Amino acid sequence: MYASKLKPYLYLGLFYGLLSLILRVVFIFHPITTVEFGFFQSLKILFVGALSDVFVFILASSILAIYLLFLSNSKYKNPYGYIIFGFFVISFLYTAFVPGNIFKQYGGSFPEVAMIFIGLKMALFGLMLFLPTQRLRIRNILYFITIFLYVLLIIFNAVSEYFFWNEFGVRYNFIAVDYLIYTNEVIGNIMESYPIIPLFTGILTLSVIITWFIYKKTRDELLTLPNFKQKLILLVSFIVLAAISLFMIPQLGKIKSDNTFAAEIQANGFPKFYHAFTQNELDYFQFYPTMNQQVAESNFLKQFQPPSLVRNITSNGPELHKNVVLISVESLSAEFLEHYGNQQQIMPFLDSLADKSLMFTNLYATGNRTVRGLEALTLCIPPTAGESVVKRKNNKNKFTTGSVFKSKGYHVKFLYGGYSYFDNMEDFYKGNGYEIIDRNNFNPEEITFANVWGVSDEDMAKKAVQEMNQDAKTGKPFFHHWMTVSNHRPFTYPEGRIDIPGTAKSRDGGVKYTDYALRKFFEMAKKEAWYKNTVFVIVADHCASSAGKTELPMDKYRIPGIVFSEGFIEPQKFHQTMSQIDVMPTLFGLLNFNYESKFLGQNIFSAQFQPKAYIATYQDLGFIKDNYLTVISPTKKVKQYSLSLQKSDLPENFKLFYDEKLVSKPQTSLVEDCISAYQSVSFWLKENKLNK
Repeated sequence: MYASKLKPYLYLGLFYGLLSLILRVVFIFHPITTVEFGFFQSLKILFVGALSDVFVFILASSILAIYLLFLSNSKYKNPYGYIIFGFFVISFLYTAFVPGNIFKQYGGSFPEVAMIFIGLKMALFGLMLFLPTQRLRIRNILYFITIFLYVLLIIFNAVSEYFFWNEFGVRYNFIAVDYLIYTNEVIGNIMESYPIIPLFTGILTLSVIITWFIYKKTRDELLTLPNFKQKLILLVSFIVLAAISLFMIPQLGKIKSDNTFAAEIQANGFPKFYHAFTQNELDYFQFYPTMNQQVAESNFLKQFQPPSLVRNITSNGPELHKNVVLISVESLSAEFLEHYGNQQQIMPFLDSLADKSLMFTNLYATGNRTVRGLEALTLCIPPTAGESVVKRKNNKNKFTTGSVFKSKGYHVKFLYGGYSYFDNMEDFYKGNGYEIIDRNNFNPEEITFANVWGVSDEDMAKKAVQEMNQDAKTGKPFFHHWMTVSNHRPFTYPEGRIDIPGTAKSRDGGVKYTDYALRKFFEMAKKEAWYKNTVFVIVADHCASSAGKTELPMDKYRIPGIVFSEGFIEPQKFHQTMSQIDVMPTLFGLLNFNYESKFLGQNIFSAQFQPKAYIATYQDLGFIKDNYLTVISPTKKVKQYSLSLQKSDLPENFKLFYDEKLVSKPQTSLVEDCISAYQSVSFWLKENKLNK
């Protein structure tokens, strides 16, 4: 009885093991594999790989196990069947017709996906409840579909791993994670690079053939379903096997190999993908162009005075221990401001404040995610391959803007309207000495509106003023870093604040409401005694979109940035190219701070400042200097684009769009500058040289 119920696992497992074996043999003899393996070494690779495949398949079959264990005829008996069906009906009506349901709070296509899933469950359960004579046929169809999805995944993964190896010579790493993040770009690249129609036709055809074979061999097992006792024994057995697999997979990964190729071939792609997803790093030295480390560091550090990683910053004037409020605004593209040509007047307050401030008109974000912007403003370092330092394990005790303020006796806080565990912000900021104020610190009466991302920016503004009042009473200066949330899908906010209803869920509405909340914040702050002794820095974390014609479209990284302080900061516009990592070193210069620095950004008003910027995705690393954009990518690829302003009615320094033209012969000095920057930062992070 028990053995017969294992037939689906046996056939699927044998198919998976056979395909994995074929793939390993192909990798061993692949032209990109530049080492030769002896007979016994090859046997070891195949044996360790086969063991890994067994344990991975046990874990991967968990969905199939749950599906088969839940097969039952008793749940359709009266009254249970009608109760369950009623639950599905109510759930479907809730997702389809209740405007504020929990799924719609997430925005995007999530509500539609939830509605379709629940609707299918409702329809299928209803058919099997009301058409008992067709129950076996329906169950067989669903079983066929389940097996087909498994077979399709196995074949599709094998093909994907082959093409990944063909390009990079390794199993899945963070580049594969990156491919999931940039779906549109990746699909476009695949469409252009491979014969997609014949390839997918072949995959689907083979999947149907294999599925039909397994289905015919195992479908009779659905005629007699196991009873509760038998299911319990099968469940316990599977849990034990899964626990063994969870222990064994990491152990197999620790088995040493003579070279990288051997280690990669004997590994399994699924654990490698999981490891890449959780580790969030991409080894710069394995995948990117490199140079002598000492030469790289020397070349990068020559922009500083003295040319050293650790530098004593001194000022000619007395230190000014003013309060500082850093507001990083969610998804604020420069193109939303009237200064850059926007005619919709969706940021009237910020536009007016910019005219009273030091405004950076040619400022570039380092990345296209919030954590990358937080990294730039907190650590003041160029981006590195993989995920932001904020989301990495080794993210604590870094040299940060907060640590500089703390050394001057400041209260240091990070304020966020949502739950700061999201994107690992809590772990990062607590681990670097910040006090955190987030949604957990709000009383119910303090929240007038909230969505899945957190309380409205208006509510956060009120809370921020309360926190600033509290810190000001101690007589010590404060540094508060506030990350806004309202300009984020689903773009919902309180009604009656602006002329775009919150139910419209539009980007323009989210932008305009954030501008409204900032105006309210300044109106409240202006009434407080600490206001005139405070410097306000407002800068975007990243742009609203990053898609463009090239890997790194310039206009999708340009962000607004202003420094405002009534009676202290003289209104002016700084037009030279600068990076997000330069913002806080510039602020420290304005405050005449004397401190020991490890920041890799520059004070834009220093004599040593070099106009440049760093922009990146998770794997493409860009360097802007002298009207060129240099991009380095895996596998040690280098591209360079010449930059020129397109025609525009805007003043030259506010023109947003650039023509990016690929050059045939990149300028060697700029390529070396690009490699020097990213190689040096990657090395210093790895060696913990950017810690306090």
